Amino acid sequence: MNAEIITIGDEILIGQIVDTNSAYISKELNKIGVSVFQITSVQDDRAHILDALKTAKKHANIVILTGGLGPTKDDITKTTLVEYFNDTLVRNAEVVAHIKHIWKTYIKQPLLQVNLDQALVPSKAKVLMNQSGSAPGMWMEKDKTIFISLPGVPFEMKALMQNEVLPKLSAQFDLPFILHKTLLTYGLGESVIADRISDWENNLPESVKLAYLPNLGRVRLRLSSKGYNKSEVMDLINAQIDKLIPQISDIFVGFEEDSSMEQIIGNQLIKIEKTLAVAESCTGGRIGAQFTANPGASRYFKGGVIAYDTKIKTEVLGVSDVLIDRHSVVSLEVAKAMALGVQKLFGSDYAVATTGNAGPDKGDSDADVGTVCIAIATPNNVFAQQFTFGKHRERITTKAVHMAFTLLQKEIF
Repeated sequence: MNAEIITIGDEILIGQIVDTNSAYISKELNKIGVSVFQITSVQDDRAHILDALKTAKKHANIVILTGGLGPTKDDITKTTLVEYFNDTLVRNAEVVAHIKHIWKTYIKQPLLQVNLDQALVPSKAKVLMNQSGSAPGMWMEKDKTIFISLPGVPFEMKALMQNEVLPKLSAQFDLPFILHKTLLTYGLGESVIADRISDWENNLPESVKLAYLPNLGRVRLRLSSKGYNKSEVMDLINAQIDKLIPQISDIFVGFEEDSSMEQIIGNQLIKIEKTLAVAESCTGGRIGAQFTANPGASRYFKGGVIAYDTKIKTEVLGVSDVLIDRHSVVSLEVAKAMALGVQKLFGSDYAVATTGNAGPDKGDSDADVGTVCIAIATPNNVFAQQFTFGKHRERITTKAVHMAFTLLQKEIF
């Protein structure tokens, strides 16, 4: 069972917004056994949308569209669907009542005709009630291909996927079981890992696919398989994982489907009843942000200091001016002092500190662009390592965050 996702909107094509809808829809379809064949983004243009619909029908059993269902003139998805299906628009009384309820209960503005016109739907469509907004979803069929149109607003789309689309697809089709298991590794590059596990990879069964997903200091290894017998698929993947892990045990940190790296660290800190604080210079708060994005982080994360300015390093974290003058603000000595300072400030068991030069010029540092020093303070010790992460600013900070996680993970496990 193949699906195509079509995202509609000029804002996607000019880079004004990032298309996160397709990623979400793809992941959720895979969970119920639907493979995504293609993802297409098109303009708010009638001819472009019609062409995308005709093309998708040639190779997809299910076509899911997002976007273009709003009340303004540039939202043309409904009228284009009417043309494609040779249909007419009719006013749906249930949607009208729903819109009136929303305006009466939540929106303190006049209810305009353009808002009520969102209740106009193709006569051949099954309406998918949007409990999170005013634009309904629509389910239409043509020559055994299902076309599903959803709002582009992410939280509205997600609610309709969970409450309407996925249950209906699961009930209508006998779908295979698709399994992806993604192993998280830190510390080695893609080519080194591929060379290390080449014999294992060459002996993979044909029904198991391996993908390397590198991302600045970490590599994800995704194993995929599908079939109608769930137990057989799971046993097949697990057998291959059991053979793989001993070959990468020094860099393997967990499974992405279970937790992210920061969640794995957080769960371990909770388990050992220890706390963490961070002092960030070149990473600008990204380490703390990734920890606190997870529910329950308050159980182990005490807080952090973004010590971007040198004065914050000295006045808040207590780093000595003499130390900075002697070794430079980007140095192993200053990184260690930052870690000890934030550990003391928050009374945490562990602390992470980063100081580096992300460019484009040296600023207060004598270090070359790309130089980053990362320190870890433990209950009994403090250590720091220096790295060179290239010249690109985003690459430098991202690799610094990943490496900080790697160093911390090694200390707490």
